[in-house]
Amino acid sequence: MTDTILDSPLPAAFAAPAPDLIRDALEESRQRWRQLVILAADVAFETDASGRFVLVIPDQALGWPIGSLIGQPSELLLGDDGASPVFNPFRPGTEIRRRRAWLRRYDGSLATMAVSVAPLRDAGGGITGARGIGIDLTDCDLQSSQIAGRLRRGEVLDHILSRVGQEAAAEQMMDTALWALIHALGAEGAAVVARGADGAPGRILHQRGPGAAATLDTADRLLVRPDSEAADATGPDGRRVLAIGCRTRFGAGAGLAQGLALWRTARAHAWNHDDTLIATSAAGIVRMILEYEAVQQEMAQQARTDPLTGLLNRRAFLEAMQRQTARLDRESAPGTLMFIDLDGFKAVNDSQGHAVGDAVLIRLADMLRRLVRPSDLVARLGGDEFAVWLGGVDQATAAERADHLCKAAPAELGSVAPEAVAGLGLSVGIALRGPGSPESIEDLMRRADMAMYGVKRAGRNHWRVSTEGDA
Repeated sequence: MTDTILDSPLPAAFAAPAPDLIRDALEESRQRWRQLVILAADVAFETDASGRFVLVIPDQALGWPIGSLIGQPSELLLGDDGASPVFNPFRPGTEIRRRRAWLRRYDGSLATMAVSVAPLRDAGGGITGARGIGIDLTDCDLQSSQIAGRLRRGEVLDHILSRVGQEAAAEQMMDTALWALIHALGAEGAAVVARGADGAPGRILHQRGPGAAATLDTADRLLVRPDSEAADATGPDGRRVLAIGCRTRFGAGAGLAQGLALWRTARAHAWNHDDTLIATSAAGIVRMILEYEAVQQEMAQQARTDPLTGLLNRRAFLEAMQRQTARLDRESAPGTLMFIDLDGFKAVNDSQGHAVGDAVLIRLADMLRRLVRPSDLVARLGGDEFAVWLGGVDQATAAERADHLCKAAPAELGSVAPEAVAGLGLSVGIALRGPGSPESIEDLMRRADMAMYGVKRAGRNHWRVSTEGDA
């Protein structure tokens, strides 16, 4: 059988493609590759053997003008994060995947990039360049840093609050808060300071760690800024001081410029943004403790004082007397107790009203304050009865003061209630306690009380001394 050779043309499906079709297919493939690269990465590059760019996409990558990087040395894009050696992703010796690098934008800022790159090699294995892509992580890093910062602030504040919550007294609360803040921020010390009024020097309310006195002037100047606005400066001794205002809403410091101050040594690094945010948040806790301290002090003051006259009440007077007599015994010194009762006070209340009666009591309290030294004790025991304890004073000196008081009282008290002046006066009982006396405070008070009632029975508006042997 003879083979038949077909000389008819091949079907179109088996014909060699025309050059134009090949060119179109290659261009389409190139465009597809380019689009995929642009979608997958923020920058793609290729360098030659000398490290110069031969390809950079997309246009205006990292803000650089179109074509401005072609032919330029790749080192032009190298940046430095300031924390680690510079990594050059454009001259790899081996394939690298997702290695972090810092590349310089056209405006000079740095972009954090995850770079994947492979070296290009010739037939002999020599490196002829590199080809790689980079994904911009700058925004992700910033968000991660912000999240980490918020988490750290939350952890620090939770730690401070949990430690503070274990304390009951404001003083211990503040100590705990300052120590926790010192450790959290790596500070040398911390203090709560109050600015001086009318140019007076500032003062330290609470402090922990060394260096408070040396940083006070710097903190005082920084607290000129509005409340809660943080400011930092370097002090004369090189310490780095950070101060945040925390003005309280009530208490003795209400209306005064108060603040939280922290400091680091000259060798330490400067305060950064995260430090400032933590300290600013902590200043709110400090303000809360200061206000709690004011409430505690007010409650303690109310528990110890008579609300009308501001003098000590009976309980506080007895406690203070107990402490003073113990001290006087150690010093072998005497003490004298005076019991004072208003004569004719009921008539003032009945005829003039309780408002005038209160004014008389307040005026008598002022007279007793002027009668004594700062170390002496004055109390309102209740109603129109008062007591004075004179530490280190004998009965003769006490009698002189009682005589002066009895003579001055009718005119001074009468100026408050003129219509009842004829009936107003004082009866004073005096009881001496000798050095080291075994007599109890209760017995001493009983003697003074008996001496005062003896004056009332004898005609009032005078004084009487009771010696320790009197029953």
